[in-house]
Amino acid sequence: MRIGIEAQRIFRKKKHGMDIVILEVLRELQQLNTPHEYFVYAQPDEDMQALSNSANTHLHITKPALYPVWEQSLLPKAGRKDNIDLLHCTSNTAPIGSSVPLVVTIHDIIYLEKWMIREGTYYQRFGNLYRRWNVPRIASKAEIIITVSDYERERIIEGLNISPDKVRTVYNACGKHFTPERNEAELLAFQKKMGLPDKFILFLGNTDPKKNLPNVMKALDILHQRGQLDFKMVMPDFGKEHLYALLKLQNSEYLLNHIMLTGYIPNKELPNLYRLAQLFLYPSLRESFGIPILEAMSCGTPLITSNTSAMPEVAGNGALLVDPTQPEQIAEKIIKVLTDNEIRKTSIDYGIKRAAMFSWQKTAQEVVSIYNEVLA
Repeated sequence: MRIGIEAQRIFRKKKHGMDIVILEVLRELQQLNTPHEYFVYAQPDEDMQALSNSANTHLHITKPALYPVWEQSLLPKAGRKDNIDLLHCTSNTAPIGSSVPLVVTIHDIIYLEKWMIREGTYYQRFGNLYRRWNVPRIASKAEIIITVSDYERERIIEGLNISPDKVRTVYNACGKHFTPERNEAELLAFQKKMGLPDKFILFLGNTDPKKNLPNVMKALDILHQRGQLDFKMVMPDFGKEHLYALLKLQNSEYLLNHIMLTGYIPNKELPNLYRLAQLFLYPSLRESFGIPILEAMSCGTPLITSNTSAMPEVAGNGALLVDPTQPEQIAEKIIKVLTDNEIRKTSIDYGIKRAAMFSWQKTAQEVVSIYNEVLA
């Protein structure tokens, strides 16, 4: 059968969550022995080598367009031209007028929650507005909805009033290059290139309100007041202006001296960043999965994450969990991990075993099973 797969952002240089997910799944689909042909629809961008054609995969590079225009107009036209039998949209939304059976991956429905309506940048708010218009409509039309955790599955069933039989959990994973193996010369070269301090904790925050930056900064402030802030926090892919505005609001501008902003770091270079970190801090307010949890665990980095939403489901029973709304709790857990060798070792050993339970190959196999079910 001819299966169309929406992957419009896979060629952009600065890839994030959903881009990584579909790119990894597509690479695994190319390796699986299936009777299907895959037609991948994407917009041109800087990283055109991210995915190549193969015997069972055909790239259809469209002309550039704004996302809603691309999805509602260009994508259906391309699918009709290729005579596809099924369309899989992988980024929460889909064309309203699709004429073939539709599978949609809805990673989350955070944008439907009231607290998100006025949060984020103008770009994020526009994206959320588009999703609030689109998702309820395509959810009722889709043959099957794929989501990434049992937690999010329950939110979708309840929030969109969808039959439980229609919503399937297919877990994410992390790339095979995230391993605990350490090449000291390579680590030293990476540390020197990035100008990383000898002792730091890693926080992958961004401007998305769910990443909980204000409470993380409050936790750092608590440690500073106690005289325990003897390390730096490294924050990739974050702008100084946004950070300074927040710290000024909290009257803690001096924390800039304890924070290093690296800019965007490509996914292929992230393992060395994890391996060099004393711990990985991921106390989000809300996640539907949280791939960085598995990335850190796979690299043998102690992890602190939240006791809310899907994070305990992914991190497992042996993870170090905190209430993300309690900066004091975050601060105390940071110090425990940095000073207690037994806690560190237990966290590292557990994390490596836990992360090994997830793989992109398994994800791709489950996605193909869903295709087969819809096409039967």
